[in-house]
Amino acid sequence: MARGLVQAHARAAGLPGWLGIRLVETWPGGLCAQVEVRDELLTPFRNLHGGVLAALVDHVLGTVCYPVMPAGSWAATTEFKLNYLAPVTGGILSAVAEVVSLTKRTAVVRIAVTNSTGPGGRPDDSARLVCSAQGTVLVMAPKARPEG
Repeated sequence: MARGLVQAHARAAGLPGWLGIRLVETWPGGLCAQVEVRDELLTPFRNLHGGVLAALVDHVLGTVCYPVMPAGSWAATTEFKLNYLAPVTGGILSAVAEVVSLTKRTAVVRIAVTNSTGPGGRPDDSARLVCSAQGTVLVMAPKARPEG
């Protein structure tokens, strides 16, 4: 499942594709995704637009749930809260999402977003926490098809 998720994510279209969100690692109930900070993602004041962080958080909030949900289920974000902790002007954003709780109907996920300015965006001494978030996802099981 994790390999399929990474492969499907590599072909992502829409906003995640335009933002350049890359799924770089998965583990049971967790994942790490990255975004390279580009000029078109900055405000006129040369800081990353807060909407980019919100979109990254929203995307990984749902994506992290798929490997741990029953097959055929789908997830929809119902709410999330994020705290902007530091400005971002360049480098690589790394979002680590972990499922905190999973029931038949909901999942709660925590996300920490760091910003690295070191070579290749690898976490190093320059990595700092720039956003902390938590959200809830509605888990919907597939509808049973009538027989006949």
